[in-house]
Amino acid sequence: MAKTPKPTLDDLRQQIDDIDTQLHDLIMQRTQVVENVREIKKGESVKIRPAREAEIIYRLMERHTGHFPRRELTRIWRELIVATLSFEGPFSVAVLVPENQTGFWDMARDQYGSFTPMRRFTTSARVIEAVQRQEYTLGILPLPRNDQGDQWWRHLVSTAEDAPRVIARLPFAGPGNGYEAQGLEALVICPMVKPEPTGRDRTYLAIECEEDIPFRKIAKALNDQGFSPVYNQLWHEPARPAAWTHLAEVFGFVDPEKGHLDILKDSVPGKISRVIHLGACATPLGAQELDPEKKR
Repeated sequence: MAKTPKPTLDDLRQQIDDIDTQLHDLIMQRTQVVENVREIKKGESVKIRPAREAEIIYRLMERHTGHFPRRELTRIWRELIVATLSFEGPFSVAVLVPENQTGFWDMARDQYGSFTPMRRFTTSARVIEAVQRQEYTLGILPLPRNDQGDQWWRHLVSTAEDAPRVIARLPFAGPGNGYEAQGLEALVICPMVKPEPTGRDRTYLAIECEEDIPFRKIAKALNDQGFSPVYNQLWHEPARPAAWTHLAEVFGFVDPEKGHLDILKDSVPGKISRVIHLGACATPLGAQELDPEKKR
């Protein structure tokens, strides 16, 4: 029985060309489906669904095999997702870039595309203002930390329907080369996006108190409802002595329409004046998901 001849270099190159053609055909088909979705959604004010975007990436990570790097795979799909967002209207990003921390700009590009219009800002207040006025679709701000002087999140503490809310946590697919050593993380804000669960979520809550309550009491109330706090930050407004506000990030999806906020408010009687839902987001991919074969 004759042996099947090994493919030549030209044969393999032709296979690559054929696969590229198939990929291109599928991208064009995918684009047409997205356009059909746009027609169905015509008239809706919200054009982005961060939870849906995250679910696409989660599904790809679960089925991916072979040697193609997972971070690069995620980047390809992020480019596909963002490229079609512009079909539904202008899409742009405002980025806070503090002095000597240009990694936030690189982080924005990793998540929102190589060609998306972006602008650098030097103050968090200007980023929030630009997003609230809809000058830009999204805003990217540093993840709040206790060692930061700028507690920008306090400007989101509002019950207005158009108040910006947290919709994503970055980096979603691991740190890039431009900011890995800096250990930078960020939150993405956008108004008028209804939070949706993915099953792998984090929620941000502003808990206003009439006095300086130890966070352990609030943490216990959160745990009693099944939400484990990740961290908290406290802000006290000097002009209002009886106004203390905790920012709490918790594991899990706190649905603002299911009464969780009222239960939390009543869990510390007479101490919590109100609880405001500041948004929710999908949990970024973990190191093991991005590189399952790497030893930890």
